[in-house]
Amino acid sequence: MTIEDILSNNNLNRAYQQVINNNGAAGIDGMECKDLLSHLRANGARLKESVRNQTYKPMPVKRVEIPKEDGSTRKLGIPTVTDRMVQQATAQVLTPVYERKFHKNSYGFRPGKSAQQAVLKAVEYMNEGYNWVVDIDLEKFFDTVNHDKLISILNKEIKDGKILSLIRKFLVSGVMVGGRTEETEIGTPQGGNISPLLANVMLNELDWELEKRQLRFVRYADDCIILVRSQKAAERVMESITRYIETTLFLKVNRKKSMIGRPTDIKYLGFTFYNQFRAKKYKAKAHEKSVRKVVRKLKQLTSRRWGVSNSVKAQKIAEVLRGWINYFKIGSILTVTRKLDTMLRYRFRMCIWKHWKTPRNKFRNLVKLGVGRKNAAQAAYTHGYARICRTETVCYAMSNVRLARFGLLSAEKYFVKVSS
Repeated sequence: MTIEDILSNNNLNRAYQQVINNNGAAGIDGMECKDLLSHLRANGARLKESVRNQTYKPMPVKRVEIPKEDGSTRKLGIPTVTDRMVQQATAQVLTPVYERKFHKNSYGFRPGKSAQQAVLKAVEYMNEGYNWVVDIDLEKFFDTVNHDKLISILNKEIKDGKILSLIRKFLVSGVMVGGRTEETEIGTPQGGNISPLLANVMLNELDWELEKRQLRFVRYADDCIILVRSQKAAERVMESITRYIETTLFLKVNRKKSMIGRPTDIKYLGFTFYNQFRAKKYKAKAHEKSVRKVVRKLKQLTSRRWGVSNSVKAQKIAEVLRGWINYFKIGSILTVTRKLDTMLRYRFRMCIWKHWKTPRNKFRNLVKLGVGRKNAAQAAYTHGYARICRTETVCYAMSNVRLARFGLLSAEKYFVKVSS
């Protein structure tokens, strides 16, 4: 593995295509993905030579803050399009090397691995009797990675000093905040193409330490849980692994958020767990916070104040439902999908009712849909949305079958389809 592997035409072409396919936001230079090809035609040779002779200097990343549910923000660092391509080319060469070194219970940002696989592995351990969970929260992991420690770990596999020098340049390129450049003495900014790989390289040390201690664990990026057989064992593990993380990896553990508990107490990758008493087995289900989040989103999409057509609303609802169900389909969510259907049908009827606007138009449409004239008139001239859209008259006119024909996706039917 040398710098020439990174700079090969085949590797750079693959990196270029990946950056174009991702079509991310512009960095601090304002260059968009669509402009990259013309830029490379004019400057590609110089870029390659600068990487080769170590004069290449990445530009600072652009700080973007993404709101989180708890009111805090997640800090992203967006590299320039050119720097993203160089990072991607580097990651492509390093990934096959490190894939052979990574632990099988590491599931985040890896080819052929997923969050669902991590959850199912955790369930497997729980049902083997490892039903005390040590949930260690790494505080601002991506912002606190120690550069020297990371480079020393990389140095075990990477013997070409030019590659190590290139990676360090990515790490110390700085961040642009409010028009001012700040140094980045620690951390690997979320948003860079190489950051997920570097995160896994760092935390692979933790994985093999846990393996050496014969502990059962699953990790998805910086979300790691350890499963043991007793509360006392959990307390010992929490203390000793926290010490290892802080004194050996130089990372910070958030003691307020870290916890010891039963599977039913935790939220992991959007899931929680319950004990199915008849089968005497643990199973996964969507955590109540995950359910509340999708309910909020669906309520926004069925707001009567949102001034788009109902067909557009139905399309957006279907997109959200498919994404949410495809993620949580490994869990027991049948009851949740039924409740979502009930809520969506009621709110969608209100959207249609508002769209009909005048009592005369409402009367005409109800009659067209088979409602008797007396009942249609009574409904059409009743004020308010909430009560009238629960009545037998409106539910008959806008039946579940008719709503489905209109394009409203049934969460329950879709879940049954994709989980069977």
